[in-house]
Amino acid sequence: MDFNELVLQEIPDAVVVLTPEGRIAHWTRGAEQVFGYDSMEAGGQLLHELLVPDEHHDEEARNLALLKQAGICSYESVRRTKSGSLIHVDVSNKAIHAQDGSLDYVLSSQKDVTELKVRRDAKLLEAKFRDLLECMPDGIVMSNATGHIVLANSQAQRLFGYEAHELLGLPVDCLLRDRTQELREQPREGRFKPADRNATGAGLAFHALRKDGREIPVEASIGQVQTEEGPLLMSAIRDITERRQIELALHEKNIELKKANLAKDHFLAGMSHELRTPLNAIIGFTGTLLMRLPGPLTQDQDKQLRTIQHSAKHLLSLINDLLDLARIESGKIRLHVEAVSLNSLVNGVIDTIAPLARQKDLLVQPDLPQRDIVFHTDSRAVSQILLNLVNNAVKFTERGGIDVRLSELETAGTRKAVISVRDSGIGIRDEDKARLFEAFSQVDAGSTRRYEGTGLGLYLSRKLAALLGADLSFASTFGEGSLFTLALPEHPQ
Repeated sequence: MDFNELVLQEIPDAVVVLTPEGRIAHWTRGAEQVFGYDSMEAGGQLLHELLVPDEHHDEEARNLALLKQAGICSYESVRRTKSGSLIHVDVSNKAIHAQDGSLDYVLSSQKDVTELKVRRDAKLLEAKFRDLLECMPDGIVMSNATGHIVLANSQAQRLFGYEAHELLGLPVDCLLRDRTQELREQPREGRFKPADRNATGAGLAFHALRKDGREIPVEASIGQVQTEEGPLLMSAIRDITERRQIELALHEKNIELKKANLAKDHFLAGMSHELRTPLNAIIGFTGTLLMRLPGPLTQDQDKQLRTIQHSAKHLLSLINDLLDLARIESGKIRLHVEAVSLNSLVNGVIDTIAPLARQKDLLVQPDLPQRDIVFHTDSRAVSQILLNLVNNAVKFTERGGIDVRLSELETAGTRKAVISVRDSGIGIRDEDKARLFEAFSQVDAGSTRRYEGTGLGLYLSRKLAALLGADLSFASTFGEGSLFTLALPEHPQ
């Protein structure tokens, strides 16, 4: 029996014979057990390409140079097995020289000391960090360069359902499942290593696998810690199961609300005819009676009919605002772009508001250029914006007047029409300006009783302006009045 061959093949450590270039010339059964490759797979391969992680290539080169100089070299390093996991090895290399003194082969014995190193590091870290880590509210897991756990606090033990001695030495990957798509695509040895700075970060979301097989959503902050034992990866892990349940419930509720809101918008947008027709009939027949076409009226009848007519017109105005809002929110408003004389449009709006202004002894004065300004826009949308602005000016002005000015501005080759409405009314307080364009909002709580309206006029005006590519702005001094300005582009943007 060849005892030398027997020892060489049966020794549990990996014994490898290398050429001077580092190619594998002989691969024992111990090497197969340690690294996972059989002799057919390993033979002829460069050792550093097959087993050595990239970050240890320089270390291997230095040790090879030392070996050639001294003839023998021992050191600890890291190896990558066929499965992709990393292990710590204790390496002893000896140079075998030919008769002429040149390097013929390298005899390398490599012993797996992963468990020994984990326990050694764990003992040292336990003494240094255990009390500190026990004060942390989150589960803390510390792993070494090969991704094996060397320390975990009691919070981590409860989180993952392990006893302290069961976590020690486990690959940290055993606790993780599908953190992110980027993580799933990384090779196994690339995950959560101290040398991989890209694996670190705060607020990383992934799933943790408990001992009982149950997966739980967790959030982790992962960073490197430099110690005397080398760089370690520290993971602070928090169970976010309850938060995820709340987020899911809120998400589902938001979906329900969006569906309900969309259904409401579609309903209102489709109810235009059904809502307006009865009111128009009431207004029309009331007008006929007030014209005394069917016959004479008493003073009380005249007063009651005018109350009915005023209330119906007010209700119709509110319904129109709500329907317009629903159409905008549901995306059913379509612009009808055509050449529009802005001079005529402004005069038309003033003529419409003039009777209301006369009732309050207010004068609405136009300031229009002599040359007709024609823009391509949606006349109905511009008219509605201007009607809302002038109507508000009349509503909130008790004395003085309202000036409506139209001008043209050209900047950087772009034409804009500027329509401004200035009043001498109550003005707007500084603290109310931020919510001026909010829906269903009137800036003075008392104004809800004093001034009629839905609080939708300015909100709708800004929405319509956005559809036109226009800008609606304002300036106001409380007690002195307000200035609203619509800057309209030559073409909708």
